[in-house]
Amino acid sequence: MPQPTRLLPPTPEGLTEAAGLLAAGELVAFPSETVYGLGGDARSDTACARIFEAKGRPRFNPLIVHVPDLEAARDFARIGPEAERLAAAFWPGPLTLVLPLREGSGLSPLVTAGLDTVAVRVPAHPVAQALMRAFGAPLAGPSANPSGKVSPTRAAHVMAGLGGRIAAVVDGGDCAVGVESTILGLAGPPVLLRPGGLPAEALEACLGAPLATGGDSGKPSAPGQLASHYAPGAALRLEVTAPEPGEVWLGFGPGCEGAALNLSDSGDLTRAAANLFHMLREADALAGPAGRIAAAPVPERGLGRAINDRLRRAAVPRPRRAEAAEPL
Repeated sequence: MPQPTRLLPPTPEGLTEAAGLLAAGELVAFPSETVYGLGGDARSDTACARIFEAKGRPRFNPLIVHVPDLEAARDFARIGPEAERLAAAFWPGPLTLVLPLREGSGLSPLVTAGLDTVAVRVPAHPVAQALMRAFGAPLAGPSANPSGKVSPTRAAHVMAGLGGRIAAVVDGGDCAVGVESTILGLAGPPVLLRPGGLPAEALEACLGAPLATGGDSGKPSAPGQLASHYAPGAALRLEVTAPEPGEVWLGFGPGCEGAALNLSDSGDLTRAAANLFHMLREADALAGPAGRIAAAPVPERGLGRAINDRLRRAAVPRPRRAEAAEPL
C-alpha cells in the first residue's frame, strides 16, 4: 500500500524531517522560484530510479541537479570561463547550465541519462536553499508532476499529481517566476536548449554574443525538450484572437475582455509567466477532458519566449493513454 504524502512546513523542524527522508532515499518535493521540484539524492541510483518511477518519466530524459552554490557545483561539473561569468551574474536564479561532467563525480548515471554532461542549477528560493544545506548533498530535482503534464507552482498542485507516490512536500507557497529555468548548453559554444525564467536577452548581454538554439526532442540533452510536454488534459489551440463556441479562452493583455482567464490584463510578461501553469490547470478544469482551450497570442520576447515554448509543447497532439506509456 502506498504511504500518504506528508505536507511539511518550511520550518527548521520540517526541513530537518525532509532532509532525513532524503537521506533515507525517499523523495521530497520542494519549492523553487520557478516551479516545485521533486527532490532525491542525486548520488543514489535508488532515489533517482524512484524519481523516474513516481513521474512516469522516460529514463533517456536527464535530470537537473540542484546545489546551494557554485562551489558545490565544482564537485561534479567542469566550470569554464563562460560558466563562471554566467554563474556570477545569474546564480542563484532561474538558470540551468549543462556542463561537462567531472570524472568520478559520484552522481548516479541515471541523473545524466548516460551522457557526459550534467545539468546544474542554483535555486534562489530560501526554502530550497535551506533544504539543500540541511541535506548536505546534491539534489536531483525535475518538476514535481507526472511526466508531460502541467508543472506545479503550488504545493496543492504537487499533492494532486504525486500524492501517495512520494514521501513529502515542503510547502513554501506559490512560486514567483512560474516557468521552469532557462537551460543553456556549455559543453561547446553556448546554445539555448530551453527558454525559461531568465530571458535569453539577458544571457546574450552577459556573453556579448547572440545565442544559437538547439536540442533534440528525440534524444534530449537536457530536461524540457520533449516535443509534447506541460500538457493539460483538454486540447489546446494557439494564437487565438476569436475563440470558437465552447472553447475556454486563455487571454493575454488588453482586448481579451471575454476571456475566462487572462494571464495578465495589462500585458505584463513577468506576471503572465507566474500565472501560466496555474491558469492552464484552471482552464483545463473548466474545459473538461473532451473540451478545448484557446490561448491568445503572447509576444515572442523576454519571458514571452518561455511562455510560448510551454504553450507550443502543451499543444502537441498526444497519443492515447494506452499508446503513450514509455518503458522506465
